[in-house]
Amino acid sequence: MTTMHTTLALYVHIPFCHTRCTYCAFNTYTGQNHLILRYMRALERELELVGNHAPDDPVSTIYFGGGTPSLVPAKAICAFIRRAGQVLTLLPDPEITLEANPGAVDESYLRELRRAGVNRLSLGMQSADAGELRLFARRHDVADVQRTVSLARRAGFENINLDLIYGSPTQSMSTWQHSLNTALSMNPDHLSLYSLGVEDGTPMQRWIEQGVVTPPDSDLAADMYEWAAQRLAAAGFIQYEISNWCKPGYTCRHNLHYWRNLPYLGLGAGAHGYAARTRYRTVLRPADYIARIESQRAPLPYPLSAAAEEVETIDDHAAMAEHMIMGLRLTQEGVARAEFLARYRRDLWDVFGSELD
Repeated sequence: MTTMHTTLALYVHIPFCHTRCTYCAFNTYTGQNHLILRYMRALERELELVGNHAPDDPVSTIYFGGGTPSLVPAKAICAFIRRAGQVLTLLPDPEITLEANPGAVDESYLRELRRAGVNRLSLGMQSADAGELRLFARRHDVADVQRTVSLARRAGFENINLDLIYGSPTQSMSTWQHSLNTALSMNPDHLSLYSLGVEDGTPMQRWIEQGVVTPPDSDLAADMYEWAAQRLAAAGFIQYEISNWCKPGYTCRHNLHYWRNLPYLGLGAGAHGYAARTRYRTVLRPADYIARIESQRAPLPYPLSAAAEEVETIDDHAAMAEHMIMGLRLTQEGVARAEFLARYRRDLWDVFGSELD
C-alpha cells in the first residue's frame, strides 16, 4: 500500500503575467507571452529529463502555479498532464490544481481543463474592495470573481479555492470583513488568507518608502486574522494550516506535501524542488530556462536538470529542522513524535529538546 512517505508531488511554474501586481515578488514576467508555447515544450522536456530517472514513487499531486497559469492555452496544459502520466506514475485520483485570474477564463477553457484531469481551481480574488484591487494593480473586480466561480462550477469543478489578502496599507477592518464575507457568499471549498508582506523591490515597498501609502498596521492585521479565524469557524471551515482553511475533506493535498517535508519536483523557470536530499532552484529568466533545457542532451543526477542554478545537499540535521519548521505550521496535526522517529530514527526530544523547552 502506498503511504504519504512514498509519494511525489510535482510543481510546475508558469512565470507569465499580463500585469505585475504591486505586492508581488514571485518570479514573474510581463511582455513575454510570445514564449509561452516554447516554454511549455521545454517543461515537457524537463519533465522527461528528470522524470525518466525518478524513483518509482507515484505522483499524488500536480500544481500549476505562477505567474498566471491560465494564460497557457488549455491544450498545452492538457498535453503536459498527459505527458506526466506517461513519464511518471500518477495515482488513480491525483489532485491537479491550476491557478487562474478571475475574469480571464471562459467556460470552454475550464471544461477542457476539467476533462484533462485538473480538479482544483485556485482563484486570486485578493479583495472585494475596488480601491484595494486598484492598489494591487489587479485587472478584475468582484463580479469577475463571482462569474468565474459560477463558470467553474458549471464546468464541473467541485474544489475551488479563493486567495485573499489582509493587512494591506489602505485596508480597514470593515473592508476586510466585507471581502471575507463576499468570498464566503460564493461558497468556496477552500480559502487561503495571506497577510500582506512588503517585499523588497516591489512597487508597494517603494510607495511606502516614499510616503505615498501608509505602512501596514501589524496590530490591525492581527485583529483581522483573529476575526477571520472566528468567522470561518462559525461558517464550518477548518483551519488546518496557519494561512489555510477548508470545508471538511478539502485540504490542499499539494501544500500538505510541502508542510510534511515530503519530496517534490519543481519544474520551470525559478521553480524550487526537493528530492533525494537535494534542494534546488532553477534559473529565473524564461528565455534562459528554455535555452538550458533545449541544449541539454543527457540526464543529470536526479532530481536536477540543466536549468538548476542553486543546489544544496540537505543533511540529517537540516532535514529534521525543516521538518519541524514546516510541520509546526499545521494547526491540526503539527509534528508527531512517532512519525518523526520513524522517518529520522531519532527522537525529536533528543534532537530539539532545548528548543522545545
